[in-house]
Amino acid sequence: MITLSLLHPLNKTPVQHWTFKEEPVIRIGRSTDNHVVLYSAVVSRHHVEIQRTDQGWEIKSLGTNGTYLDGKRIAQAPVQNGIIIRLARSGPNIQIHMAEEKRDPLKELLENRRMSASVQTEAATGATGSGSTEVVAASEVPLGAATSLDASHQDGVSDDDSPTSGNSGSASSPEL
Repeated sequence: MITLSLLHPLNKTPVQHWTFKEEPVIRIGRSTDNHVVLYSAVVSRHHVEIQRTDQGWEIKSLGTNGTYLDGKRIAQAPVQNGIIIRLARSGPNIQIHMAEEKRDPLKELLENRRMSASVQTEAATGATGSGSTEVVAASEVPLGAATSLDASHQDGVSDDDSPTSGNSGSASSPEL
């Protein structure tokens, strides 16, 4: 997990935070297609990328006005916990904090059991995952029969994109 903090220009205290758990690349800039959007005239549309690598995280400067670390302009630099980068010579300061993912033993146990159960099911049925799916033409399915193709009961949304209420297709009005 990595957290980016925008620092106040005078007292260097955090004024805004962004936390990312699984993104391999985090983009910072003025354009709205970035993960972190900063409205500053000295910040480029796509100013900097922070990329996950095999060794950790790395900063890659993309902006015309440069990215600075300890007052020196950088093209690339490894991320160290707590470092502060400046976007352009007089631009905003971003502090970067990295945190180790906390292991959740219960979640790992459940995940292992799920994987084990899946393998056991495949072994018992002889399913290999290839060629075991049967395709049935819609004309062969009797009207009113529930099939795996019936999406209205899988995600709580009917074919007309209205939420289902669980009372067999009849509409219900909201309670006041």
